Amino acid sequence: MAHGTRDDLIHRLAEAVGSVTVAHPTRVAVDGPPAAGKTTLADELAVVLRDQGRDVIRATIDDFLFPRAQRYPRGEYSAEGCYHDTHDNEALKRVLLDPLGPGGDRRFQHAVYDRAADAVLSPPVTTAPPDAVLVFDGVFLLRPELVDRWDLRIFVSTALEMTVDRAVIRERLVSPRADVERRWRERYIPSQQLYFATACPTQHADIVVHNDEPQRPVWETARREDPFTETPGGR
Repeated sequence: MAHGTRDDLIHRLAEAVGSVTVAHPTRVAVDGPPAAGKTTLADELAVVLRDQGRDVIRATIDDFLFPRAQRYPRGEYSAEGCYHDTHDNEALKRVLLDPLGPGGDRRFQHAVYDRAADAVLSPPVTTAPPDAVLVFDGVFLLRPELVDRWDLRIFVSTALEMTVDRAVIRERLVSPRADVERRWRERYIPSQQLYFATACPTQHADIVVHNDEPQRPVWETARREDPFTETPGGR
């Protein structure tokens, strides 16, 4: 278990990215519960990597949602629906993760959905250089359908009760507190509990960041022989 400043953490993560030895772009997952601090962490990591001269592709699971009409067959507050019906993981693999992976042609799209417009997107196809880094944040990234698509797996952990308070602050201008609390307590937190029970994400993470105090983070690295090297047969 390591302690340090925010800068210490970000530079440790950048070192971990630099330690990955693959013959294709490095695909980094930044997983964790809603309001754990994933997006902020991923943005900060991307800045440091770019400062180091890396070509960074910054993308998010929010751009790989199914259209709203397809997302709620089990109801707006269903935890099972949140986990099973929200994200187009097949499209994520097809247009982004697999093209950047072993045997891929590096021709990718960074999104398939515009959340603000609730519309399907088809952005221009871009070709990544071989040493590019994909920094991808989102929930449920270490689920069985996706876990072998990542070359470095970061999990941002925080107390689930704390995410409710953060969400209320974050969404105070757009949603009443009661609506935010209901969404978190009935949908988001139980969906994370389902995820942990079925996918055990922290067991698959190379680095777990304990982010209860973002400016005084604690992190731990998996005890593996070489967690940053692609395993034979990986995708």
